[in-house]
Amino acid sequence: MIAQVFLLAGVPAMSAQAQQADSKQSPEEFARCLEQLGQTAVQAGVSEQTASRVVAGVKKVDRVLELDRRQPEFTTTFDDYLNRRVNQDRIQKGRELLQTHRQLLQRVTRETGVPAPYLVSFWGLETNFGAYFGKMSVPDSLATLACDRRRSEFFTRQWVAALQIIDEGAIPAEQMEGSWAGAMGHVQFMPTVFLKHAVDADDDGRRDLWNSLPDAMMSAGRFLESMGWDGEYRWGREVLLPGDFDYSLADGRKLPLAQWRQHGITDAFGNPLARADISAALIVPAGHRGPAFLVYQNFGVIMGWNRSEFYAIAVGHLADRIAGAGGLQVPPPRDLPALSRQQILELQQALENQGFDPGPIDGILGSGTRSAIRQFQQTNNLVADGYPGAQVLKMAGIES
Repeated sequence: MIAQVFLLAGVPAMSAQAQQADSKQSPEEFARCLEQLGQTAVQAGVSEQTASRVVAGVKKVDRVLELDRRQPEFTTTFDDYLNRRVNQDRIQKGRELLQTHRQLLQRVTRETGVPAPYLVSFWGLETNFGAYFGKMSVPDSLATLACDRRRSEFFTRQWVAALQIIDEGAIPAEQMEGSWAGAMGHVQFMPTVFLKHAVDADDDGRRDLWNSLPDAMMSAGRFLESMGWDGEYRWGREVLLPGDFDYSLADGRKLPLAQWRQHGITDAFGNPLARADISAALIVPAGHRGPAFLVYQNFGVIMGWNRSEFYAIAVGHLADRIAGAGGLQVPPPRDLPALSRQQILELQQALENQGFDPGPIDGILGSGTRSAIRQFQQTNNLVADGYPGAQVLKMAGIES
């Protein structure tokens, strides 16, 4: 799921005409692009033998372009997202694997500072503990995307990195399989991330994230360490908010725990927050009716792996459950509708029309849109939780 980092980055969608034009790329045009990709790889240090061999075997995959173009019709609710990913089967399997690979995981923790439950959690969310890596040829997928103008520069870098990985002997080109966007192995590294952070932890002379669990787990730990993982603290925690809480504070600001205590926040069981010298931000992913979380620095590190707050909460919560913790004290409400992209587009436009800046009108419920919703709620005497609930949609004139 590292591939999701750029999928969630708010890249503007191409026009229908541009998409149609790219889909009509002729075989001759693709062949010329592929030849140029081979030359680019050689210029970056890939051997001519490797570049020629890989280029000769590459095929354009129209299915990859279809997946790249496809936008989900509806957004996912937090309840649906979390319950699909943090379920009893995954929790139990994670606990079993925590014991089975305890020696390896303890070694990774000693060397990187990342606790074992988090490593297992990432592994579970990325590939269901190695059950599914993806079945698409990475060279084919990356060449197809690099020759498509929408994100050619990004995928050309990934293509070159993939050939460098092949050239170093990590894996033969014909065995390099992964997601449609090129994410690979147990922990779904993109090729550029592989080059920078993958390690040979089993000392067999190869960085093998497909067949070597030691390599995969140590690489994941090194990647998280490089982004600033703090082994002294957890990712965050569920908290309880007082009935009169000012939800406008859940806007991403970081405050010391002492200040959150002053605002009446307790832990999930009603106990006072610890007096640790640490700052945290408050997140209410399902609005004021759902669970609330205070998140620390490591939450931001998880977001460096995947820029989705839902994903980062799922990683942290699954890690807690694998370590033996129970479920959420305040479960996400199940009656919240999944909004369509069209509804979000209409909401963004309505907010902008009323003077509340949602950022790009792109149909994505990002931080800018939530900030605009919060301002709209404050103006209209609603709970300012930044969530597009039924009242917000109704007052904005959006059919729910």
